[in-house]
Amino acid sequence: MVTFFQRQPFVGTPRRPLLRIVLVCLVFGHLRPPAFTLPDPESPRRRIKAQRPLTEHGGHRNDDIWAQRADAVRSAFVHAYNNYATYAAPHDELLPLAKAPVDNFNGWGLSVVDSLDTMWLMGLYEQFDSGLAIVSNITFSMRPGTYAPFFETIIRYLGGLLSAYALSRDSILLARADDLGTGLLPAFNSTSGLPAYGVNTVTGEVWGGWSGQAVWSEVMTCQLEFKYLAYLTGRTGYYAAAEKVMEIMYTANLSTTEHLFPTGWYRDTGLPATRKVSVGAFADSGYEYMLKQWLLTGRTDTKARDLYLRSVNAILDHLTYLTPTRRLLYVTDAYVAPNGELNPSHTFEHLTCFLPGVLALGAATLHDVPRTHMWAARGLAYTCGTLYADSPTGLSPDEVTMRAEATPADGLWSKHLALWEKSGAHGDPPGVQPPPPPENETLRDYFPLRPGYILRPETVETFHLLWRTTGDIVWRERGWAVFEAIERHSRVEAGFASVDNVYLVNGTKRNEMPSWFLAETLKYLFLLFSDDDLVPLGQWVFNTEAHPLPVFHWSEWEMKRYGIPQSAQAGQDRP
Repeated sequence: MVTFFQRQPFVGTPRRPLLRIVLVCLVFGHLRPPAFTLPDPESPRRRIKAQRPLTEHGGHRNDDIWAQRADAVRSAFVHAYNNYATYAAPHDELLPLAKAPVDNFNGWGLSVVDSLDTMWLMGLYEQFDSGLAIVSNITFSMRPGTYAPFFETIIRYLGGLLSAYALSRDSILLARADDLGTGLLPAFNSTSGLPAYGVNTVTGEVWGGWSGQAVWSEVMTCQLEFKYLAYLTGRTGYYAAAEKVMEIMYTANLSTTEHLFPTGWYRDTGLPATRKVSVGAFADSGYEYMLKQWLLTGRTDTKARDLYLRSVNAILDHLTYLTPTRRLLYVTDAYVAPNGELNPSHTFEHLTCFLPGVLALGAATLHDVPRTHMWAARGLAYTCGTLYADSPTGLSPDEVTMRAEATPADGLWSKHLALWEKSGAHGDPPGVQPPPPPENETLRDYFPLRPGYILRPETVETFHLLWRTTGDIVWRERGWAVFEAIERHSRVEAGFASVDNVYLVNGTKRNEMPSWFLAETLKYLFLLFSDDDLVPLGQWVFNTEAHPLPVFHWSEWEMKRYGIPQSAQAGQDRP
């Protein structure tokens, strides 16, 4: 049994920032300020100073137009958040059609915590201060027999608190983050060290979930938050718990799944429990956090970097396909048979549209990355954008089934690339061009499985990263088209609502406004249209809920304390 923490009854901490920080210093002997220069806390609040972007954008800017578009996104956020504040705060989310609250994620005020950093970046300091007052009263209390979902609580609550602290330096945010981190640590008390599905933050009781298996993406999406919290507080338990999961993955035998990580794992043994592999649900952010751990730790976590490179190469070789008519590039999930044969489902999820952005980020920061990474980033982003452009509402379905070749091997992108190179490699690689519009809906090359749009952020996240890394204005224009479609078809009197069917212009709406719309979708759109580069990619890393965390560097004594190899140096990278 791996035990990281024995939970004691917890009822929260009152807002006493100075006393809290002194106590943390005395108990933990170490408290870190953010690794960057912030304004004097006594001076008027202002945005982060604009920095040089990761790549030069050339002369493609029209400041007036893009400033107006950024303002339009800010206005949309104000419309959404103010209605939440009126009808739902301090509950988790707003039911926009009913103008009523719902507590669906622990009842701790999710939409407030998830959107604090968005408010700060947009300069909405009045809303930020009101949200801070709500945060100061959160106790993370839970009734016996109830459990906070580990994954969602990490990325939304803990990530939101840490990011808002990094931006504002308000000590109550770090105090609350430390309280919550302490309450979540018992989730790791398993035989292998893989965290449970849910944990009671008061009693420390855990729940393994309905299947009893650990979902790979969920156990692999806590490292950014826990390692940054360890850096700020000096608590070794945070680092040890997160790194134990990584050690399991570094030594995992993936020879039977083409070096791809299965989506299910046994929590007691730390071994794969399924032969299904994916890049969408149950996998997505696990691959994302490999690259981002390397970036967040000042490019010193080379084991995570190498695992990312190996994994992405396997994804591009074995899970990436082309449709037969429009040559749409897509990634899918598959079942790996005992004989090693991959049987793809050919489903393509909106969730998977995070991948082209991560590929672009990796191609811009890693040294000697294969050309296929940036090719795939462009091709997959075109496909994600096409799912929006093809629908009469301009919104994307949540999941589609792609048309496939007669045999799976015939549709593999790697096979088409080999044929293209053999024929002389003329023009763009296959699947790396904007696809032609379909002659009719039967020739789209895909069939909707889940036709609803639930205000998801992944495609605009990718557009933001491609704009920032390439400077190609096409990604900004595509993002604006998405925003206009959201305004036309999702805006309601009391906020924004998901759309039941993107292929029906006057279709019904769902009574929901997920917190990720405030935390991610509108934030990425705002950053996409903001010329002053509020969050420099070389200095900040976004967690999977779009909460930016500042890049930091372990000191020599910290590396000894946490058992980080002393030989770790800044890895192969680009400035």
